Amino acid sequence: MKKKIENSNAVTAIYVRRSVADRDNNSLSIESQKEDCIKYIGEDCVYRIYCDNGFSGKDTEHRPAFQQMMQDARDGLISRIIVKKYDRFSRNLRDYLNVSDELDKLGVSVYSLSEPFNTSSREGRMMRNNLLNFAEFERETIAARVADAYSTRGRETGFYQGGTMNFGYTTKRMTVNGKKGSVLVSSEQANALKLAYEMYAEPSISLRDIIKYFREHENEVGYKRTDEYGGKKGEHNGKLNIGSLSTLLANPLYVRADKDVYAFFQTQGYEILDDVEAYDGVHGVYRHKKSDGTFYVKVGYHEGLVSSELWLTVQDKKQKNVSVPKNSKVENSWLVGLVKCSHCGYSVIFDRQFRKNNKVHKYLVDSGWITAKGCVARSFLLRPAELEEIVLQAMREHIETLNIARKRKDTPDAETESIKSDILRLDNEIRSLMDRMADADDVVFGYIQQRIKELHSKKSELERKLQTKARKHKAIDTKPLEEPLKNWDSLTVQEQHELASAMIDVIYVNHENKDVEIVFGI
Repeated sequence: MKKKIENSNAVTAIYVRRSVADRDNNSLSIESQKEDCIKYIGEDCVYRIYCDNGFSGKDTEHRPAFQQMMQDARDGLISRIIVKKYDRFSRNLRDYLNVSDELDKLGVSVYSLSEPFNTSSREGRMMRNNLLNFAEFERETIAARVADAYSTRGRETGFYQGGTMNFGYTTKRMTVNGKKGSVLVSSEQANALKLAYEMYAEPSISLRDIIKYFREHENEVGYKRTDEYGGKKGEHNGKLNIGSLSTLLANPLYVRADKDVYAFFQTQGYEILDDVEAYDGVHGVYRHKKSDGTFYVKVGYHEGLVSSELWLTVQDKKQKNVSVPKNSKVENSWLVGLVKCSHCGYSVIFDRQFRKNNKVHKYLVDSGWITAKGCVARSFLLRPAELEEIVLQAMREHIETLNIARKRKDTPDAETESIKSDILRLDNEIRSLMDRMADADDVVFGYIQQRIKELHSKKSELERKLQTKARKHKAIDTKPLEEPLKNWDSLTVQEQHELASAMIDVIYVNHENKDVEIVFGI
C-alpha cells in the first residue's frame, strides 16, 4: 500500500544526469534534459531540479544530488519525479528496483519523457523493468568495448593509454610513426625516482628508509607532495608510502630496457609483444595485466629513467623478499634478515634476553612458530654465535673457491652447468609432449597441456636463476670483498651485515640439528 503524501508543499522533482560517456550525445546534455522536463510539466508547476553532472549510471550510491532527492522524498517534500529517460536514474537493474520499490512505498511516482508510461500503474512498472534490463546490458557491453579498445591500443602502440599518472613522468602530445598520441616525458620528480632506485639497490636500505629520507629532504631530492591528486595537470601528486614505492620500484616503465631486461621478462613468463631488437637500452616498457591474471609487455615511445643494470639489481633484491623481523636490529647480529627456517620458510629472529647480573643470553627464534600454521619448535639448537662462525667461515671459503675458478678459466661453473642441463631436459620433455598432442584424445590432450604448462613454469624459474646468477657474477667483483673478510673483526656490525648481504641470498637453519644451508648470490 502506497504511503499518502501529506505535505501540501511537496513539489515535482526533476532529475537530470550526464556521464562522461554521454558527452557526444547532445540530446542528453544537462540543459537539454532540464528544458524538456520543464516543458513537460509546464513552467507554472512548482519544481526542484536535482543535477548529477559527470556521474556514471552504474549505481546511485555515489551520486550526491540523487541521494539528496531520495532524502527529500523520505521527508515528504517530493510528490513525483520527472526524468528524460529511465536510464538517467540508473543502468543497474537491481539498484534501480531497490530505489523504485522505496519510492512506490513513499507514494512517489516516476515519469519518463521518452518512454510512454509511468510507474503509477502495474503495466508501467513492468515495462520500466524491461527497459532497464536492456539498459544494464548496454552498460556492460559498453564497458567491455572500452576494455577491449584499451587492450588493443596497449598492444598496438607505445603511447600512454591514460589512467593514473606515474611518478616521475608527465605527458606530452607527440607524433610517432605518423600517429598522434600522449608520450611520457620526465617531470620534476624524475630525479627523486632515480634516487629511490639507487638507494634501494644498496643491501642495507629499506623502503621505509627511503620514505623517511625523502620526507626529511623534500627540496633536495625534488620530492613534492600536494594536497590534491594531480598537483600540476597530468602529474603525479608525489605522495609515496611503502606500498606505492614498492610498486614503483617493480615497474618496468622506468627501465631503459635492453636485452638483459628482455631475458628477465622471459623468465617471468610474460607475453612479450616486441622483438628483442626493440629493447634498445633507451625506451621504457609498459606492463599490462590480462583478464586471466597474466601480463604482457610492450616497449613504449618514452625514454626510461634508470639503467637496466640498476633496475635488474632492484628486482633481484625485491624477489628475495627478505622480511627483517620488526623486533630485531642489525646490531643484534650481522645476519639479521638473511636467516630462515628450513621447515616453514619464515624469518629467524635474533632474540636477546637479559638475566641477573646483566648477563645477556642470545637465541634464534622461529617467527613461524607464532603463525596460524605454526612450526615444529620455537627455538633452534644453534646459538647466534655458532651460526655467525659457520657463515663467516663459509664466506671465506666461497671467495677462495671463486678465485680458484677464475684462475681455471676452462673449468665451467658446476651450478650453472647443472641449471643448463635441467633446462635442456625440460625442453626435451616439452618437445616430446608436443609431438604426442596431435594423436591424443580430449582427455589425454588436457593432461598433456597441463603437464606442458607445469614444465614451462619450472623452465622459467630455472632461466630466472640463470639470468640472476649471470648478472651477479658480472656485477660483483670478489677483489673488494677479500680485504674486508681478512679484517673482519675491525668492521662494524652494519658493515659486516652489508658484506654478508652482498654475498648471500638466504641462510636456512633447522630445528633437528645444527646443519646450515647457505645459498650464495655470487
